[in-house]
Amino acid sequence: MTLVRLILLALINLPLLLAACTEPGAYPVSGEECGPDDPVLELDAADCPAGSAI
Repeated sequence: MTLVRLILLALINLPLLLAACTEPGAYPVSGEECGPDDPVLELDAADCPAGSAI
């Protein structure tokens, strides 16, 4: 792998890695805090259809 490809790969993945670095209780992409009335807190794995992660 050339140095240019390695740098390009690092620059593409850097925002994804930084987005994953958030405090607990916050959304990883926007950084907004999760509140007690947040509807996402009521979701369960059974609410997601099978195969949706594909």
